[in-house]
Amino acid sequence: MKETTAPNLEDLATGRVGFIADHGLWTEAQQRKADQVLAAIDEHDLEMVRVVYVDPHGLTRSKSLTPSAFRATMRNGIDTSPGGVIFDTGLDLVFNPFEEGGGLGNEGMTGAADFLLVPDPDTFQILPWCEATGWILADEYLKSAKPLPYSSRLLLKQALAKLADRGLQMVVGLEVEWYLTHLVDQKYQVDSIGGFGRPGDPPVVTPLNLGYQFMSENLCDEAEEHIRDLRRAITGFGMPLRTTEHESGPGQMEFTFAPLDALAAADAMVLFRTAAKQISARQGLHATFMCAPKLDGFDASGWHLHQSLFDVATATNAFMSTDEESPLSELARHYAGGLLAHAPATTIFGAPTVNGYKRLSERFSLSPDRATWSADNRGTYLRVLAEAGDPASHYENRVGEPAANPYLYIASQLVAGLNGIDESLDPGPMTVDPHDDSLPRLPGSLSDAADELDQSALFRKEFGDEFVDYFLRLKRNEWRRYTESLAADGIDEDQDVVTDWEQREYFRMY
Repeated sequence: MKETTAPNLEDLATGRVGFIADHGLWTEAQQRKADQVLAAIDEHDLEMVRVVYVDPHGLTRSKSLTPSAFRATMRNGIDTSPGGVIFDTGLDLVFNPFEEGGGLGNEGMTGAADFLLVPDPDTFQILPWCEATGWILADEYLKSAKPLPYSSRLLLKQALAKLADRGLQMVVGLEVEWYLTHLVDQKYQVDSIGGFGRPGDPPVVTPLNLGYQFMSENLCDEAEEHIRDLRRAITGFGMPLRTTEHESGPGQMEFTFAPLDALAAADAMVLFRTAAKQISARQGLHATFMCAPKLDGFDASGWHLHQSLFDVATATNAFMSTDEESPLSELARHYAGGLLAHAPATTIFGAPTVNGYKRLSERFSLSPDRATWSADNRGTYLRVLAEAGDPASHYENRVGEPAANPYLYIASQLVAGLNGIDESLDPGPMTVDPHDDSLPRLPGSLSDAADELDQSALFRKEFGDEFVDYFLRLKRNEWRRYTESLAADGIDEDQDVVTDWEQREYFRMY
């Protein structure tokens, strides 16, 4: 009698059997790391593993898997609903999944069909604040094994692969401002719930302290008992935390991290925001990465992106000048030329919310409102931190808000900078006054920024028409709901005024 082998029933319930190996979705190094991850599940007796992906808005979406289901997922991937990619920030349905092509013009999305999440073993962590729970980032694929066209993480990986073909590596340092507040009321009452396209009431909070004593040791000490667990968690993850300090607003913190490979930096930003929000919530606090909360006396928060390129063969900084007459290499100057030339089109990736533009205003002198570059100037768009012979020479882009999708923010910088190199773009002279009215203005609203991206031949080529048109529909729907709320309240759009709509839309989710 022919001997038969019983099927692995968990394989039949999770993803597609052999999906990862059959389509070569992991490198050999990732496969070895996967074996270590599975061993850690047993070693630490984990009860659940969260498989996480990042939606176009930079928000994390996840499934919690039992160890047996996770083991199958590490062979097969796991199916997930397309909900995370067809809603805007307020969960308003932008694409009708029951149209042909799922409202996206993609046959793989018809009928709200699943796509597959493939965990990246290099991102696995054990969460110290959540008992017996692992956490891992995943990439998104259609069932055909083609990359999901709306995946921001895969978009960055594709851009970095092109950079690697040039023998270059992008290095990124994170400098992130955010708010920590005392939570008074979660607003979980029935009449506060809201619905799809109508976010519920924001939580009620009080300030952590009075603030406006910039870098005060006393205020930092007041916050110490609250940030200690967060600091220990992120350093335990191996994230290269450099500094923590108290910024200008009440309970406004700034965390900075040592330089990382670009993809690792983006992943670190995702995990940092996750840790900050979840650890704070367990302490009865509310952490938010919303740029400008609607709270009296709260300053706006920014995310400053430090960046440079390294020559892989020589392990040297390609931005460093060897000419005593110039602070930057020729390659670095052209990279800056690309960042400045494409600043209007890239703004939407650094400031992707309605609220982000409330910071890019003349009332905040340390935030950029013009496409400028300046030597060590905190009011400019592109701050130059370089001198001849300095191996740490780099740029700091100051346009970003802390709610930005890190993969899109970083990828947009790389695409613009490389175009500057390829076209030998001249950034012109550095400016002394970055707010000079004669200088080119950055987009003043999410709507203006969307129009700039729409007209960008470079990003339509590098990100693809499918992604650009998709992203613009999401952002224009977000803008539509905002302006409709203004009309309903009988008020005009004002860059200097944060509205109740913004507080509902962003304060809790980000």
